[in-house]
Amino acid sequence: MGAGHAHKLYRHGHTPVHDLPPHCKLAATFAFVVVVVSTPREAVWAFGLYAVLIAAAAAVARIPAGFLLRRLLIEIPFVAFAVLMPFVAEGERVEVLGMSLSVSGLWGAWNVLAKGTLGVAASVLLASTTELRALLLGLQRLKLPPLLVQIASFMIRYGDVVTDELRRMSIARRSRGFEASGIRHWGVLAKTAGALFIRSYERGERVYLAMVSRGYAGSMPVIDEVSASRAQWAYAAVLPVTALAVCLMGWTL
Repeated sequence: MGAGHAHKLYRHGHTPVHDLPPHCKLAATFAFVVVVVSTPREAVWAFGLYAVLIAAAAAVARIPAGFLLRRLLIEIPFVAFAVLMPFVAEGERVEVLGMSLSVSGLWGAWNVLAKGTLGVAASVLLASTTELRALLLGLQRLKLPPLLVQIASFMIRYGDVVTDELRRMSIARRSRGFEASGIRHWGVLAKTAGALFIRSYERGERVYLAMVSRGYAGSMPVIDEVSASRAQWAYAAVLPVTALAVCLMGWTL
């Protein structure tokens, strides 16, 4: 996979969570999200316990609460959708602060907000404790289709290259006195996007030919063999197994 590639969500550390093999963390996060989604929305207390579990995992990983909360802003579009549900849903109505709201819409909004926030929080925690390169190795270890892993790897590697190319083109436009200020400049921006696509495509062809000349035959060599002990699997399973117990109580109580 080449050299490590850090990302903005990652926080370097040497905590027990950071040191877990990536495929253990991926499996634990996926299982936790599945459990959360499977929990009945009426079990409000269960979602509070899930939040406590996430907070405990973040504390063990030494991820500051502010850092985690700021990254949760990515779900704002879903929050906006959830806020509208009580107003547009049909069925039984209830008066809240002088507004007529749908009961089913209120439950639906709660369902989206609670489960969405917990899922995003778990994903942010995973990204905060695992480098991108390690995530790719973990996906490879979990037997994700190799082609998908390769596509993700190339996207990560060359995303910054394409972004830097776009930055240089922007600087070149500004050095010639161009400033986009209205619809009449959309043509220039469209030509810029087309030029960027052509340059990226040509770069991709050159990279592929270079890989073929070095023996590439459809699969990437595995440089690092990531393995996990039973103890590490057991440690990673604490979060989803505890969440599963909470979910089962939510269905029976």
